[in-house]
Amino acid sequence: MPKTIKSEIKLTIELDENRIPEKLYWDAPDGGVKHEETKALMLSVWDSKPQESMRIDLWTKDMPVDEMKVFFHQTLVSMADTYERATGDKKMSDTMKDFCDYFAEKLELKKG
Repeated sequence: MPKTIKSEIKLTIELDENRIPEKLYWDAPDGGVKHEETKALMLSVWDSKPQESMRIDLWTKDMPVDEMKVFFHQTLVSMADTYERATGDKKMSDTMKDFCDYFAEKLELKKG
């Protein structure tokens, strides 16, 4: 039987007395990430039994709104890329990217 390889990604969340995130850290030793601080994270997992996604969306109270807008835009673009790699559906991926361009335009994220 082939040997199983395991990899771990760890999230550490420091909360205030009201359970609001103050600090977020992540570790991904196989990727060379060790206790890296971040201001926001979005994690989605697929539960195949009920056929639904489950999510954890966290951000620190000092995450600037302008950075959150950029974070959302970049996440949407990356989801379009991932969708194409996972499904091979370039037409829908391009449609998603069109929306991302519209999103960036409305938020005035693009320069020039």
